[in-house]
Amino acid sequence: MKRIASLTLSIAAMPGLAAGPAVDLQVLGTYTTGIFDEGAAEIVAYDASTVQAFVVNANDQSVDVLDLSNPASPTLAATVDISAISTGLGAANSIAVSNGLLAVAVEADPKQANGIVAVYDTATLTLQRTFPAGALPDALTFTPDGKKILVANEGEPSDDYSNDPEGSITVIDITRGLVKARVTQVTFGSFNKQKQDLLNKGVRIYGPNATVAQDLEPEFIAVRPNGAEALVTLQENNAFAKLDLVTNKVTDIIPLGYKDHSLSANKLDPSDRDGGIRIANWPVFGMYQPDGIAAYQVGKDTFYVTANEGDTRDYAAFGEESRVRDLGNAGLALDPNVFTDPAITGNTQLGRLTITTTLGDANGDNLLEQIYVPGGRSFSIWDKRGRKVYDSGSMLEDITASLLPANFNASNNTNSRDNRSDNKGPEPEGVVVGAIDGRAYAFIGLERIGGIMTFDVTDPTAPEFEDYINNRNFSADPCTERDSEGDCRTGAGYTNLAALDNGPEGLAFVPAANSPNSKPLLIVGNETSGSTTIYQINVTP
Repeated sequence: MKRIASLTLSIAAMPGLAAGPAVDLQVLGTYTTGIFDEGAAEIVAYDASTVQAFVVNANDQSVDVLDLSNPASPTLAATVDISAISTGLGAANSIAVSNGLLAVAVEADPKQANGIVAVYDTATLTLQRTFPAGALPDALTFTPDGKKILVANEGEPSDDYSNDPEGSITVIDITRGLVKARVTQVTFGSFNKQKQDLLNKGVRIYGPNATVAQDLEPEFIAVRPNGAEALVTLQENNAFAKLDLVTNKVTDIIPLGYKDHSLSANKLDPSDRDGGIRIANWPVFGMYQPDGIAAYQVGKDTFYVTANEGDTRDYAAFGEESRVRDLGNAGLALDPNVFTDPAITGNTQLGRLTITTTLGDANGDNLLEQIYVPGGRSFSIWDKRGRKVYDSGSMLEDITASLLPANFNASNNTNSRDNRSDNKGPEPEGVVVGAIDGRAYAFIGLERIGGIMTFDVTDPTAPEFEDYINNRNFSADPCTERDSEGDCRTGAGYTNLAALDNGPEGLAFVPAANSPNSKPLLIVGNETSGSTTIYQINVTP
């Protein structure tokens, strides 16, 4: 999965303030590739000096360059051809921009081999230099001062698990320029002897015969505004890695714990066969498993916002997913002494819910005393030590149910209501934080039903909902043609332009001072529809 570079910012501390000004998003313009569900518009970045947006186009192994001089009418200005670098490379996965440089994370082919980071001049689009990275370089970001490039190398295994490379983080120090840059590959090998301790703490390490270093899969990076430290999401592992940017070493692995959906604030709809919207409490635990993460500062304190998407491992040689009703296929069952009502495995209750088979059987008797699901269906805020200070509970599902009841929990390739209730719900994936008029706002993309949620996070312990906009036309089929099974055909020409945006993936905040129309903007890449949309952020006193 591809991610956008994280954004860090600093705002003044304002304790005890009343609710801030109203904020809402307005669609200005969209550029579309017409390529359906092939990653033709994934990760986005903005360069103020050239007034251009850069968009990862995995379908064409390229980066599209959009002219935003008129943000209401973005146009394709150029294309950066990644395949021209050399043979043996796969898709571009992520991009970041700083000080006139465009950094691109490029995986190898096969992706278990080490990838690279390619650096271009944003004005001339000429390749300046390439640097070695780890296996499957994904999200990358610059430090706030632009002097280091950080890359999360996921290190995903091959489908048969015969090749399981180590996850790692690449630190490229360009303080002395690109020619004299220093590259450090930060590994997790020092944690291999701590495997049992990490498991006891709650870090998920569960790949077949995997060491700690092989099992950890860095997903996304956010840097503290002072540039001294970064927090890295380890999505499948439901954990953070803390990276010291002075020593270039991982100093800690922090487990994130689990979300109790039996608590009143943590309701969810667990079934796509219950007749519609049924958000309620259930005896289920959620793994936060954040994807995107963004850092911001209030006073002297740093906080991190995460989009708790959830993810599981599903390979030919190893898969952890099962519906509750199908646990028997994995040699498991619910413990009847805990789950006393057999009706709970019915389709209208928990029977359709997708869970992990790797947790919940504490005594090894093949009976699950607890049920664990991927993702938190929420966003969370964490302090600099990785301690949770806020979670949005069931708010994302509550809001979409209220505003879009006819399409609640629809997926990004179908308008069917309730389609994703059995598996991660709205699936929050990307997040950026922007400062506007001295307040901090988090913008969160919902991968499935679509749209952007806006929250005022100036008080990290009590965020306020501001706006939800969904630039999707639910009266139109997302794709132009379906096969005999009812699945959308993918590729060029299969995006239904009338359906507008589907599957927001990457987000980039543009402050008013850097904006072509002097208004703060949000740029969103929509992976499924292959479209990039520019939003204006309006503030009403």
